[in-house]
This record gives sequence, C-alpha cells and structure tokens, in this order.
Amino acid sequence: MTCDLLFVYGTLMRGFDHPMAQLLSRAADFIGEARCGGRLYLVKHYPGLVPSDDADDIVFGELFRLREAAACLREFDMYEACGEGFKEPTEYVRQMLTVTLDTGEARKAWTYVYNWPVDRLPHIASGKFLEG
Repeated sequence: MTCDLLFVYGTLMRGFDHPMAQLLSRAADFIGEARCGGRLYLVKHYPGLVPSDDADDIVFGELFRLREAAACLREFDMYEACGEGFKEPTEYVRQMLTVTLDTGEARKAWTYVYNWPVDRLPHIASGKFLEG
C-alpha cells in the first residue's frame, strides 16, 4: 500500500537527539500532533504501541509526511528490525493505522506496532511517552 505518512510516538519524535529522529526531521515534513487508538508500554528506554478499539486507550504522537516514502520506510524498517529478512516474530511490525490530528482530521498512516507480549511491561497510562 502506498502511503507517505508516518505516525511516531516514541524516540523518533521531534526533540529526541537520536540519529533516526534526526533522519526523520531531515527527510520528512512535520504535519502535526496526532493520536491513535492504542495502549502504550515501556519496553526498555523506548515505548511500544499496541492497537486498541477501547475509546479510553489513546496514544499521542506526531504525524510526518515522508518526502521519499519508499526509501525512508526501508531505513525505518531496518532500524525497527522488521520486515523482509528479519526472523519472525519481530519486535515491531509496520502497520497502517487511522490517526487523528489535533484539528480533528483523521488520516491513514504507517506506524510501528509492538509485536511481542506486553503482560510484563509497564503500561504508560497517559499514552504519552515523555510522561511515561
């Protein structure tokens, strides 16, 4: 599926001094603050999003438009160690989710969904990684 939007909710957000966050800031245009249905967990020094249909489960993040979507997504897939060539089950899988901008506009965007068990991980109840 062709899509040039990427929703990020952790260390790829603006303000993080991570090389991949810096790549995103150079290779994409910030669209705005956004949220999606899901539960956020603290995996290690980074979070994992698990989709949820419960209206009370919200994960907050940022939406970007990738200038060279195919090339950027390949880079982020390598960083998240998912997709072709990685042993399954991978820790993350790239999925298309509906995200809602602060303006109320809903958009379909790629995001990286946590794919391993979360039963022993701390839940970030606020849905905001920086408040975890």
